[in-house]
Amino acid sequence: MAAIEQKERLILVVEDEAIIRDFVCEILGDEGFSTRALENADEAENYLNENADGVSLLLTDILMPGSKNGAELANLSVQKWPQIPILIMSGHETPESSGVTHPVTFIRKPWQIGQLIDGVQAALKTRQPE
Repeated sequence: MAAIEQKERLILVVEDEAIIRDFVCEILGDEGFSTRALENADEAENYLNENADGVSLLLTDILMPGSKNGAELANLSVQKWPQIPILIMSGHETPESSGVTHPVTFIRKPWQIGQLIDGVQAALKTRQPE
């Protein structure tokens, strides 16, 4: 049962800056979540194509290198995996200014640890039944 609960609490963290990515994963790990850290939206799309059923939350930055940014990843995720809630973080853009077309939870960088945890909890509450 514990393995299932842990699987249900997997957060996919998509952030190109290693120090931020590692810090987010450390905070979430301290809160009891499992994380899978990826550097860009292309890696995240590939991961979701194979593992979407095990992901409880997509947490992504907006501005990243690669063929897609976080906004495009969020839009793709809503279309292909609508059961996965999305938390977007950015210090430069908002979901609206970057072209996100569906409701998501948003936190502005730089955030405080409590804001990150609150954002995760708020996003998880939006999860659609499968």
